[in-house]
Amino acid sequence: MKSILLILLVLTIPNSVLAQDFTLPEHADRSVTTSHEVQINGKKVPYTATTGYQPVFGDDERTPIATLNYTFYKRTDVSDDATRPLVISFNGGPGSASVWMHLAYTGPKILRIDDEGFPIQPYGIKDNPSSILDVADIVFVNPVNTGFSRIVDEEVERSTFFGVNQDIDYLAKWVNLFVTRTNRWRSPKYLIGESYGTTRVSGLALALQNQQWMYLNGVILVSPTELGIHNGTGRREGPLGASLRLPYFTAAAWYHKKLPSDLQSKDLDEVLLMSEDYAVNELMPILVKGGFISDSEKQKAAESMARYSGIAAEEILQHNLDLPTAFFWKELLRSEGNTVGRLDSRYKGLDRTDAGESPDFNSELTSWLHSFTPAVNYYFKNELNFNTDLKYNMFGPVRPWDSSGDNTGENLRQAMAQNPYLHTMVQSGYYDGATKYFDAKYTMWQIDPSGKMKDRFSFKGYRSGHMMYLRAEDLVNANNDIRDFIKNSLPAPGTPAKY
Repeated sequence: MKSILLILLVLTIPNSVLAQDFTLPEHADRSVTTSHEVQINGKKVPYTATTGYQPVFGDDERTPIATLNYTFYKRTDVSDDATRPLVISFNGGPGSASVWMHLAYTGPKILRIDDEGFPIQPYGIKDNPSSILDVADIVFVNPVNTGFSRIVDEEVERSTFFGVNQDIDYLAKWVNLFVTRTNRWRSPKYLIGESYGTTRVSGLALALQNQQWMYLNGVILVSPTELGIHNGTGRREGPLGASLRLPYFTAAAWYHKKLPSDLQSKDLDEVLLMSEDYAVNELMPILVKGGFISDSEKQKAAESMARYSGIAAEEILQHNLDLPTAFFWKELLRSEGNTVGRLDSRYKGLDRTDAGESPDFNSELTSWLHSFTPAVNYYFKNELNFNTDLKYNMFGPVRPWDSSGDNTGENLRQAMAQNPYLHTMVQSGYYDGATKYFDAKYTMWQIDPSGKMKDRFSFKGYRSGHMMYLRAEDLVNANNDIRDFIKNSLPAPGTPAKY
């Protein structure tokens, strides 16, 4: 049996690698392919799913130091890959597996959940009629220690992988190898990342371009982080942070019907525009003055913030107009005995006591893990025929993480400046209290201060949270937005790139 397995492993290794002299760990480079079909937008789409491992090679380019678990979906009734887009998908964390977008957003299978994203038992999966597989092939990648991905050379330092720039460096090399193995160098290429994955793909856009000479057509940022823009040593703080988070408060309060009646009666989009205008044009100049504003100015600002947040003016004054998000999650529904979720404030939590400054747990995350963990373990074994004794790490051990040198927003700007074909789309849920939608807008505005590339940026907002695609209506809308983005970022054949 071992000899048969060794032969199968050898058959999957490129000749250029076989020419080198090294010992290949048993699970470092193998895959299994299955055939399927799915109805997308009413049309049958046949495809193959290839899942397994592809190595990360060391500096000698021949010795595997880690192996990444991936799943590649390829439409099989397309004759010419040269015009077929390839989407390379990453989730975040850092330390998060690719399961979230894989089994709930763009892939051909999604969770069995209700229309608002809550678990349904028995757990499982179903076809995704909104998948983008009709217009693009997709590969979902698990970075080191996430999913089934692991370090295979115990002598390699963990710091080789676990940091902003280290992560970008080894993944750029891995993507190059994947594109080479699948013969997709001519295909239009896109990166999509969610949460910390947006830091990853923003850095990868430049690393692929300048280190691997691989040029992209698009980058999709789902619930993006700050990308190193005006965030100091952590999250945005001070007058900037306090102002930018107010529209998120407005959205969550509107959802839970905690705004004044005149605002509550308006459509969410209209209310958010009002809150955004107040936050930027009135609140921020007041907060900049700190303790030197007059008592009347402070009182008026507190009353306006209360109007747009559903939190009492007295509570806002006690925080000197700088209302922490953790306190908001605890306070908004305190009188009802509930908290609201961090990543999706539509979800309610139940704490030990109503008193306190922050919730006991993230109500949305427990719901998501409830749905995703059984589904992904079932899916790999039963539908993809992928068997392993390894634990699927929903969140893997990647700490300590080197966060220094996060310049990924500037990396993305440079990549776009050097490549006039490259476009960027931002997708955010209004009820996301972790990577807030107005923070995402601000990040997009600040990536290119010159404004010369603003026509290549776009923003899409949705009435859900961090994983906006869990809500049935937004699953359809968000995937259609990706389809449109791909269509609009593909130049006509023979069209030269111009600024």
